[in-house]
Amino acid sequence: MSFLDYAVVALYLAVIVAIGFLCRRHQSRREFFAASGSMGWFVVGLSVMATLFSSNSFVFYPSAAFGHSLRIGLSLVAFALMTPVVIWIFIPIYARLDLETAYEYLEKRFHVSVRTLASGLFVLLRIGWMASATYAASLVVARVASVPQSSVILVLGIVAILYTMLGGLRAVMWTDVVQFFVFAATILVALGLILFKSGSSPGEIFHDYFAGREGLIVDFEWSMSLKYGSWALLIGVFLEAVSAFGVDQVAVQRYLSARNQRESQLGAALNLLGMWIVMPGLLLIGVGLYHWFSIHPGELGSGTLGEVLAADPKLADEAMPEFVRLHFPPGLAGLFLAALIAAIMSSIDSGIHSVTTALVVDFRDRLFPALKPATPKRELLSIRLLIVTIGALAIGLAFLVGPLGDVFAIGKKLTAAFGGPLLAIFVLAFFFPRASWQGVLLSVSAATVITLVLMVRMDGAWFSVWYWPVGFFLSLGLGLVTGAFHRATPSEFTWKKIMALPPASMSGSDHDHHPHDPT
Repeated sequence: MSFLDYAVVALYLAVIVAIGFLCRRHQSRREFFAASGSMGWFVVGLSVMATLFSSNSFVFYPSAAFGHSLRIGLSLVAFALMTPVVIWIFIPIYARLDLETAYEYLEKRFHVSVRTLASGLFVLLRIGWMASATYAASLVVARVASVPQSSVILVLGIVAILYTMLGGLRAVMWTDVVQFFVFAATILVALGLILFKSGSSPGEIFHDYFAGREGLIVDFEWSMSLKYGSWALLIGVFLEAVSAFGVDQVAVQRYLSARNQRESQLGAALNLLGMWIVMPGLLLIGVGLYHWFSIHPGELGSGTLGEVLAADPKLADEAMPEFVRLHFPPGLAGLFLAALIAAIMSSIDSGIHSVTTALVVDFRDRLFPALKPATPKRELLSIRLLIVTIGALAIGLAFLVGPLGDVFAIGKKLTAAFGGPLLAIFVLAFFFPRASWQGVLLSVSAATVITLVLMVRMDGAWFSVWYWPVGFFLSLGLGLVTGAFHRATPSEFTWKKIMALPPASMSGSDHDHHPHDPT
């Protein structure tokens, strides 16, 4: 690390903190949670992109392409299939209801217990996701900068908590936009340097990558254990994406911040475009690194590249940081670190903000209204204190996730058991009018527990992405079975009935509609 590298990182951190200070003025609860509903499609789209495709992705995709295959690229197909579902099914519902969280809808449709269950699943999912995302990128930062990983997690966590606490959602979204451009620029720089340093043509690099190996792009073998199997990616990543971009409060909060439904939908489309630009770039980095370390395997370990990876598969996670540490010139190494720092903080800021929103709206306000502060000033103070608490918890957990496996497995294990059942709740709510709240509560709780048990019992035997369809279809199937025995009265809050009304027409008094006593 040269002085210039430190200067680049310091400048980036200064810009991010400055955005938090600039957005701290004229704060209210609505401004803090939803940016006063004033954001345009460009900011919405890039914020969603930077938040949900951030630090895990920066390590996931180059590592997967380097260590295994390009089959992970099928995720792009899953994302392309997911986007129309989010644009035409989920966003219009949120545009027609007066909501602060996605889970308020579930009380209108079912019961307060289903709302709190779904919100609780989200809180667990997102805290686990924050921990794994922070761990993944901080591992790379620590290796490149030759500093303790614990220091990276602690310092960047504190900075992210600071500007989120000051500026609320507006600060989080604008920093996400900055983070996206730093992220994208770094990918281009890394690709150019790998190509330049190797002295090989793109054709030679691809020839070396594919030589003597089969099934690198698709492998449709039906197998629960096949790593990056095509069926697992198409089914599992599609369900994961619909859950993340359709019912996860991190994404929904950005849709709710938009000026109108059209701005939200355009933002979702921009998010897809961004993924089709960034993800291929990350995969190409993995291909280039494979070529480089095939020529210089000694930089990772002793022996050929195949022998090195066979001895320690987790070295695939270290290929990119090792190349940066050894070969990036002064200044550009700082840019790379700034991108990783951006990825970490984008994960932390969005996670703690959305979890705080869910805890305040779905738990404190709904179940314990007496705890709500009497003045707007005290309300903001209590929200900020909660952000600090949630941030400290996420940072603490980031120190503990390393033993769970490689960074891809860490992310899937910590989210699948909660994200699949969470999506199933919304599918049952939208499209099954006779689904009862008792059946949904029982089936989703049981499916979550079963999925967690399977993770423990089948540890290492199943490819981690399979836990998404396991959790989702268990929840959906059990929900339909229980609904057959306990049929609810048809609700006015199914997708079809809500869509018959214009945007925002069900707001107002319906916002306080609580059909059942919370006890």
